[in-house]
Amino acid sequence: MEVTLSNKKQAWMHAIRLRTLPLALSSILMGSFLAAYQGEFRFWVFLMAALTTVFLQILSNLANDYGDSIHGADSADREGPIRAVQSGIISLGEMKKAMILLGGLSLVSGLALLYISLQDWKIFLLFLGLGIAAILAAVTYTSGSKPYGYAGLGDISVFLFFGLLGVIGTYFLHSLSFDWSIIFPAVSLGFFSTSVLNINNIRDITADTKAGKKSIPVRVGRKKAVIYNWMLILGGNFSLVVFAIANQTLGCLFALATLPIMASVGKSVASKTEARELDPYLKKMAISTLLWVMAFGFGILFFR
Repeated sequence: MEVTLSNKKQAWMHAIRLRTLPLALSSILMGSFLAAYQGEFRFWVFLMAALTTVFLQILSNLANDYGDSIHGADSADREGPIRAVQSGIISLGEMKKAMILLGGLSLVSGLALLYISLQDWKIFLLFLGLGIAAILAAVTYTSGSKPYGYAGLGDISVFLFFGLLGVIGTYFLHSLSFDWSIIFPAVSLGFFSTSVLNINNIRDITADTKAGKKSIPVRVGRKKAVIYNWMLILGGNFSLVVFAIANQTLGCLFALATLPIMASVGKSVASKTEARELDPYLKKMAISTLLWVMAFGFGILFFR
């Protein structure tokens, strides 16, 4: 069903895109489950990491709305859901002010997270640099004079921030240590998150081509983008199996219960060619990723 926006409140809620928050929180949950598995879980670290991630995700959503409106991806010909700035209800100036506000909230929340987590000032500065990089990555994906999303680099950014840095960073803030084996579930989250972006880009392939946005599907074509999507889904689950073997724990394999859901997403993305038909599978892949993480956490904590 096509969404229509009739007032500012509705437009702002639509711009925030609440449906993207479960995916953003998945890496925080994964890092926290792994820390709890090692007996290193700290509630306030989890709470502040989750809050900071929510602020960053909302900032990214607003910046995406702002940037695509400027660069033409959200034109009248766009087949996906309408955007807030595109609708004319929210002006570019209002969206920019909201981005500044969310950027400030992300910074303050991130500083509070680091303050309660770290004692070493060198590590503090390292994580502060990563936090600032996350803010810049959220803003410059589609905004600025040379948005990296238009060069097809969004997949790398999502893999790093939603996967490797999100999971490993959260685990470190809990435990103040590093375990090489957590790279595997971090890779899983990176792959699944990238799949969500890839489905979005497959949906928008026509509009992105017109706007000069060279996403992976635009560069390689729909057929290869579908194959790439299968590689991300299967690769994420394979990485889970490697983690289970490396840690000699089978409990985490509970997460494989969500594989049929992810497989159904892969099949639908392959068979459905209309943009409006693909949109529901963005949410389905994001929710299945969260369920995957929850099943992983349940298994690793209660069925070691």
